[in-house]
Amino acid sequence: MTEIKSYTRSLERSRTARTRNDRPPVFTMAGRSWDLLDDVFAPPFTRSTGIAMELLDLHESPAPRTGSFLEVGCGTGIIAISAALAGCDRVVATDINPGAAKNTELNARRHGVADWVDALCGDLFGAVPPGERFDTIYWHSNFVLAPEDYQYETDHDRAYVDPGYRAHERYLSEANGLLTEGGRVLLHFSDRGNIALLHDIAARCGRELGVVRTRSDREGEDTVEHILFEVRAIRR
Repeated sequence: MTEIKSYTRSLERSRTARTRNDRPPVFTMAGRSWDLLDDVFAPPFTRSTGIAMELLDLHESPAPRTGSFLEVGCGTGIIAISAALAGCDRVVATDINPGAAKNTELNARRHGVADWVDALCGDLFGAVPPGERFDTIYWHSNFVLAPEDYQYETDHDRAYVDPGYRAHERYLSEANGLLTEGGRVLLHFSDRGNIALLHDIAARCGRELGVVRTRSDREGEDTVEHILFEVRAIRR
């Protein structure tokens, strides 16, 4: 396994980002200010959230949106709130980290969309109200593979690695069941993850992955390829 794919390196990034003395209480991204709470993934220390905005076309005067939007792993809520600001009329944002759900609530109030952005604490779809369906479901996943027996030390680390790709398997298996007719399931992945294994898991779940768009980014001496997949049910 190359260094850039090493889960230990990703965990070190997590711990550094969590404990940096210069973690700001408020930061700017996409022309807006955002609150940042302790123990929540910090967008100022990585370009990945900005790249996610580009992949979803939520940066720089996005086209008007309609319909419902579910973000899994919302963190500070930038994606979910940007979707609401772009016009989505129903937005649900979930995160297993209770601090992230609170952080998203703060930012929804900051940007005047608290009435139609629900921030919920739960594992993947565990907090989604029964029977609710969405036009778009999105997860910027913790795409670095950790050993199956790895035990998280903090909720913050959950944003960086996925032991045995258990969370990915659940997402690939369950997300399409929460779609409206004609809806889309989107997964933000990266070549720092195990793409071949992801395709294998998708096939086991009766899914196929289509590339929507990609973005390359320099990370130190390495180039990282960010990939937005659409998860589709395999037609038998």
